Amino acid sequence: MIALIAQALKKTSPMKILFTHLGHFAWQQMLSCLFPILLFLTFAVTKVVAVPGLHRYDLILLVCLVAQLLLYKTGLETKDELKVIAVFHLAGLCLELFKTHLHSWAYPEAGWTKLYGVPLYSGFMYASVASYLCQAWRRLDVDLTGWPPAWAAWALCGGIYVNFFTEHWLPDTRWALAALILLLFRRTQAKFTVCATPYALPIPVAFLLLGFFLWIAENIATFFGAWQYPNQQGGWHLVHLAKMSSWSLLVIFSFLIVAQLKRVKQGLERSAGRDSAAARWSMSEKWAGWARLGQNRRHRDAPDGASPARENP
Repeated sequence: MIALIAQALKKTSPMKILFTHLGHFAWQQMLSCLFPILLFLTFAVTKVVAVPGLHRYDLILLVCLVAQLLLYKTGLETKDELKVIAVFHLAGLCLELFKTHLHSWAYPEAGWTKLYGVPLYSGFMYASVASYLCQAWRRLDVDLTGWPPAWAAWALCGGIYVNFFTEHWLPDTRWALAALILLLFRRTQAKFTVCATPYALPIPVAFLLLGFFLWIAENIATFFGAWQYPNQQGGWHLVHLAKMSSWSLLVIFSFLIVAQLKRVKQGLERSAGRDSAAARWSMSEKWAGWARLGQNRRHRDAPDGASPARENP
């Protein structure tokens, strides 16, 4: 059997292997994007289909909540991933409240579930990024090498998030942050597995690719009226390429949080494993000590010149 498999592999051309791996990778990516895909489908359908008595923004929120419940109940999302999504929803909603207050963009439609002009579903747009990252991480068995110190990663994460707010009053530091990212992650690689074959991708390249695809997603979302930039009030226009830098920073911010949480969880699991092994070793030592103590007592209680009787099993 092994010889037949080896012979079949020899007959398989490199191009066939490449396309097989690409197909598997694309399939895993699609599964990882289940929630973002559903979100965009909801944007599109609600653009042309209305539910009587329910505003569009409220319907989108309802779909997001039901989708998350179903993904969790079916096991497609884990409890830890659901927690991460909740954190990103809150962080994204805070950013939305700030940006819309300064008229960076707007949500012009009516809705019952709007907070200071921001629909509550907007936080799920940020949460969808976290959902994709968590799913892809698990499905592709991602591992990071050359990761910078935890304090540096958290500091960079905080700097990116704060700059989204301070850029309106203080100098925009996105390009300084970009230079710092290249410096910190110049040796970092994301290792992942496709069809039991390991691959590696430099993290800066991954950040750039994800930022580009998010820019495409932003154009799709604005086309379907998920939100509206000031220059789109008279009609839809392609989002300026300069926005890709903002989305790249958002991806990096999201990736840093997910990566740090994954590393913290791995550290806790390793610590728990060591504690469990230590407990098992300690118990075995106790049993050995008790056995030696019992043996010494039998030798001590035996008559002189006699050996203790062997116990029946």
